[in-house]
Amino acid sequence: MNIVLLRGRLSSEPRSRVLPSGSRLVSYEVTTDISAGRRSSVPVVWFDPPRATPELTAEDEVLVAGEVQRRFFRTGGVTQSRTQVVATRIVPVRRAAQARRVVAALAASLEAAGEAIARGR
Repeated sequence: MNIVLLRGRLSSEPRSRVLPSGSRLVSYEVTTDISAGRRSSVPVVWFDPPRATPELTAEDEVLVAGEVQRRFFRTGGVTQSRTQVVATRIVPVRRAAQARRVVAALAASLEAAGEAIARGR
């Protein structure tokens, strides 16, 4: 199961663009605290976010639900890769009720996965 729950601050302004397919892609850089003053920057992309998505700016604290994806691409004749989080939901932490619903939905998914594993043994 590929589930990510990420909490951190936007380290830069979100960048939005329209892909050749017509889909909208918004890119974020989320900085998380990983331990004792250490931080990590995580690239996050969100394909076709809903129109009702709140406006987010640099330094906003967010909760991201999604999955990890590694994509490969060619640049200058060399194959490269990038690991990123593909978001299914991004919620400002200041919207506590929405953030709790996101966490509860992910917890339910994990519980169901655990039950499926237990039945399979």
